[in-house]
Amino acid sequence: MFSKWWMAGSSSRKFGWTSILASLLCVMLLAAGCSLLPQEDEEEELPIINPPKLSAKPEYEVKTGVLEKTVRGTGKMMSAKEEELYFTVDGKRIKEIYVSSGDSVEAGQLIAELDVSELESQLRQKRLQLRSEEIALIEILRDTTDKTSDEIEQAKINYELSREEISELEQTISKSKLTAPFSGTIAGLYMKKGDASKEYETVAVLADMSSLAVAVSLSADDLKKVAIGMEARVDINGAGQHKGTLLQLPNPSSPDGNTGTGGQQQDSLDNYVLIQLEAMPENVHRGTQLGATFIIERRENVTLIPLSTLRTITGRSYVQVVDPDGTKREVDVEVGQQTPTEVEIVKGLTPGQKVVGR
Repeated sequence: MFSKWWMAGSSSRKFGWTSILASLLCVMLLAAGCSLLPQEDEEEELPIINPPKLSAKPEYEVKTGVLEKTVRGTGKMMSAKEEELYFTVDGKRIKEIYVSSGDSVEAGQLIAELDVSELESQLRQKRLQLRSEEIALIEILRDTTDKTSDEIEQAKINYELSREEISELEQTISKSKLTAPFSGTIAGLYMKKGDASKEYETVAVLADMSSLAVAVSLSADDLKKVAIGMEARVDINGAGQHKGTLLQLPNPSSPDGNTGTGGQQQDSLDNYVLIQLEAMPENVHRGTQLGATFIIERRENVTLIPLSTLRTITGRSYVQVVDPDGTKREVDVEVGQQTPTEVEIVKGLTPGQKVVGR
């Protein structure tokens, strides 16, 4: 009986080992078969694309500050002592110009000269004529026996008329030379040799470079808003910001401006708003570009918010206020003065609150 059980158990164990060997053989065959198949391409891993996040609307704190209403213009440094040089003789050609733009000249130096050779010839003839009339008058006065009183008086008149003509010619010729009234620099030259001069037409501009002024251009509308004595801030290229006061308003000599040869616009201080600086910066030269801001109104201790936070619709002005718990609500406000960046809140908000921008 024992031998029968052993034989039965032996048979079972034998069958188990056979099954295990068969399974191992199948696994080995499968592995070998897979290695004979063509290798597939590895699947490309695509990067994970995160959806864009919408930017949160900015929040600003309601604050108390100063609100300034301003106008702004641009300009340049100009000489405070400038003079237009011109002839007072009409219809004569310019014989010679002795300077160039940018030249330094001394007081009394010759700048330009007209061609008055014809007048000089007339003057010589008039002087000879006067000498002849003078001799004739002397002869008449020596012997008046055969002359009437009217003839004697007429001889005197002719003599005086000749003297007057000579005097006028001498004055005209003396005006043919244009000289520098003071020492300075030729800031502009508007005529050239051969041009026909017109009475009071600018030939050159003489400037004293040691005396500078802040000259600013404003639009016609902005000119109506400014007045002498207003505070100004001037930004000078390369010299920073400086405080000043409006000193003078434009006073152009003519509505259309004075022009020289070729229609060049004359640059005069009378065409600008002038500003007096509290202190003139160093190393600033004529022609330096600048910008100026004129403060036409200033309000202290006003409630301010950025202009971008104010919303309006059908006559209603309101803002979105952020409460301490993060919730947002609309609040109607009463608006005061505005600037390009800020707006005054007269009613509806208190400093410290937060409002939402657009």
